[in-house]
Amino acid sequence: VLDEIQRAPELLSYLQVIVDEKKENSLFILTCSRQFELMEKVSQSLAGRTALLKLLPFTIKELQTYKVKSLDEIIFKGFYPRIYDQDIPPRQAYGDYFETYIERDLRQLVNIKNLSLFQRFVTLCASRTGQLLNLSKLADDTGISHSTAREWITVLQASYIIYLLPPFYRNIKKRLVKSPKLYFYDVGIACWLCGFENIAHIKNHPLRGHLYENMAVIEALKYRYNLGKRDNLNFFRDSSGNEIDLIYNISHNLLPIEIKSGQTITSDYFKGLKKFKKFFPDLPYGQLIIYAGDTTQNRTDVKVITVNRFSELLKSIDP
Repeated sequence: VLDEIQRAPELLSYLQVIVDEKKENSLFILTCSRQFELMEKVSQSLAGRTALLKLLPFTIKELQTYKVKSLDEIIFKGFYPRIYDQDIPPRQAYGDYFETYIERDLRQLVNIKNLSLFQRFVTLCASRTGQLLNLSKLADDTGISHSTAREWITVLQASYIIYLLPPFYRNIKKRLVKSPKLYFYDVGIACWLCGFENIAHIKNHPLRGHLYENMAVIEALKYRYNLGKRDNLNFFRDSSGNEIDLIYNISHNLLPIEIKSGQTITSDYFKGLKKFKKFFPDLPYGQLIIYAGDTTQNRTDVKVITVNRFSELLKSIDP
């Protein structure tokens, strides 16, 4: 096992010789926290000799081992293993992580002259998690150019800080939104950047719904990546305001998913799904609502589950 292989790229040419001579699978496991750099080196030295896996932090199911008390606690702490294995306060873990990311990794990847501006940019991104990406607004609010904002977003994507959920396109007579939605690969980092200091601060905060949505969307992403599959995730929104938070795509069969942070099911939860079904009546997997309550319900062709059951449901339709 060779950890952080990007720090010793010269080893890859030697590995190529060994792999070619041995002609065996799984001789080496290479890890890298900067996939874009590893991909470049791999394409030069180990093309056709590798299998690439994207490993994100814990899933919700994996956190059950640690007896987390509430969903708000999960949102606040996030999913990084060391927080649970070593019982490290999130403020310390994410503070150290972000400082290391900027000081050690980021400066080697892009020429950022003003680190305080970059920190402000990332913090503004965190405050807009679950919202449409608006580069112009982010640039204006940070005090940087549009091209710089685009470059920084690309760097944050490549280093697995932010995830951009692409909009859904299909031939329908509606004008669809073209901008992606912004999420963080780990919701705990978003919480830390937003300045939450304890779990109680999240409970009634206006951002809670977006943070809950962030957690659920990335849970679907982890499920796909853990199977070695492409994400195949989208959201739907048209110019009339009709929206579906998440569309899970299995071989062009769609599962529309609404994500709600409330603990009580209301009729409003079903409105978006009803409109979506008018556009796409053929939904073999039905429709899904994820909410923060405790019970599972089946209502005609709509299943209602808590986020704790999400991966279990996905396994039943996408094994």
